Amino acid sequence: MKTPPAPFFRPIMPARRGLLLGAAAAALGGRAAGAAETPVTVASKGDAEGTLLGQMILQTLGRLGIPTVNRLQLGPTRIVRTALLAGEIDGYPEYTGNAAFFSGTETDPAWTRAPSAAAAARRFDAPHGLTWLTPARANNSWQIAVRGSLARAEGLASMDDFARAVGRGLIELAASAEFVESPAALPAYERAYGFVLPRERIVTLPGGDTSVTLRAAAQGISGINAGMVYGTDGAITALDVVVMADPKGAQIIYEPAPLFRNAALARYPAIAPALDRVFAGLDLAILRRLNAAITVEGETPEAVARRHLG
Repeated sequence: MKTPPAPFFRPIMPARRGLLLGAAAAALGGRAAGAAETPVTVASKGDAEGTLLGQMILQTLGRLGIPTVNRLQLGPTRIVRTALLAGEIDGYPEYTGNAAFFSGTETDPAWTRAPSAAAAARRFDAPHGLTWLTPARANNSWQIAVRGSLARAEGLASMDDFARAVGRGLIELAASAEFVESPAALPAYERAYGFVLPRERIVTLPGGDTSVTLRAAAQGISGINAGMVYGTDGAITALDVVVMADPKGAQIIYEPAPLFRNAALARYPAIAPALDRVFAGLDLAILRRLNAAITVEGETPEAVARRHLG
């Protein structure tokens, strides 16, 4: 930790001290009066979307004049969460649905609705000295995309339609082993919508690369016409696929939101309202488009975040 610099002004006379302190706080991103100029350490997970959202946080704080430390692409969820709880970082973008697993309450139906999921995440982390800020209106849960030509020909738009197509033997699915086996993924869809997809109609791929499953579905590789996706995948915008809606709420909601230590928010009160505005302005279409600029068009998360923030 750097030693805080010497004060950049001298009190001239008591009547003006409050004014000078207020101006200094405003100039430093709404820093609380008397707070040390400690940098805010911002991290992210290693995936493209996590890095993009981390850049949005980092650049927003920079525009406020708040000193930052860049720890983007720190690691997977377990590593980043542990660093946050230990005070090694101050904030990072997390998904509301992951709090279901942090708390061991993933079977609670509250996690399948956006407002109650965000509220439950806040309640769980409040005793840990953490605050979930406003989430984006974009659900990144596990979903299923169907090749566009099949969806149009058969009128497939939701998982109810998908279940009927499975019953007629129309579906060949590409997915990861985790999606097929995890009780929270395909089995949750099967329970909610009353179907069983025969395992011989599933091509199980190593890893969880949804760009592979999406392309297989879109291009009909090996007869595949459906693929596992994440709701905000950028490739969805570039391929002829239709993502099946989940009207019964079979899946946990995963909306991305800044998750911060309360101490950092208290040091710099301007952080919360600024990030609330940024994330409230993100919806599913926007986030898919921004992700596509990275994963399809090859731009850097830093450049995409800068252009979006304007």
